Amino acid sequence: MKLADNLEKLNKAVSLIEQSNYIVLLTGAGISTPSGIPDFRSQNSGLWMENNPIEVASLSSFRSQPSIFYDWFHPLLEAITNASPNPAHFAIANLENKGIFKAVITQNIDLFHQKAGSINVLELHGSIKKFSCIRCGYETDYESLLIKDYMKSKVIPKCPRCNVALKPSIIFYEEMLPERVWEKANIHSQMADLFIVVGTSLEVYPANLLPEVAINNNAKLIINTLSTTQLDSVANVVLNLDVVDVWNYLIERINPVKK
Repeated sequence: MKLADNLEKLNKAVSLIEQSNYIVLLTGAGISTPSGIPDFRSQNSGLWMENNPIEVASLSSFRSQPSIFYDWFHPLLEAITNASPNPAHFAIANLENKGIFKAVITQNIDLFHQKAGSINVLELHGSIKKFSCIRCGYETDYESLLIKDYMKSKVIPKCPRCNVALKPSIIFYEEMLPERVWEKANIHSQMADLFIVVGTSLEVYPANLLPEVAINNNAKLIINTLSTTQLDSVANVVLNLDVVDVWNYLIERINPVKK
């Protein structure tokens, strides 16, 4: 689908954004695929198409066989390290900095929203920023020599105190979402008068509950993702278009002066 065939929907999205006072976004892997980061469920290219997530990225599996996780994780971390935010990230950051958006809730671990300039980012699934020891709590960041050595030689980064594998600060299967982040995401969703979904098919629980929280509190809903979602039928605007094309269009037309 092309932008030219969706101008009415795009312009309706512009109007909704300009008319709203408390706008919250939920972003998923689809906002980062234009940067070269693979998503998890796309046919042929999704990260879970060839790997069982419970075997690869569950807490129990990591405790017993961290090598399985790190073998899977290496190409993903390499892709993130070598990539940069794309125009969709920058457009969202621009509008947030102008006061148009109140919060960016993300399922992504790549830090691209922050690198693009977003400030109020709620990372539901953690990020690659920190690595820590699950035994003693030792912590380092992803730019440390330990992680650089892993990127070069695939040597699993280990705690210098305990000699056990360090765990990145991403949320594994069998782990709860960070409580304070989840609480803030819920509060923002309840307060939203416009909720925008970008690059997620809304299949991952419990993040997929947040737009429902918003619309149950009378918020309007915009969905911008290439796939269909369970909430398409109740959304005010559905844009099954490339996120970069959409946000390049929106950033050029949204009036930054809020009421």
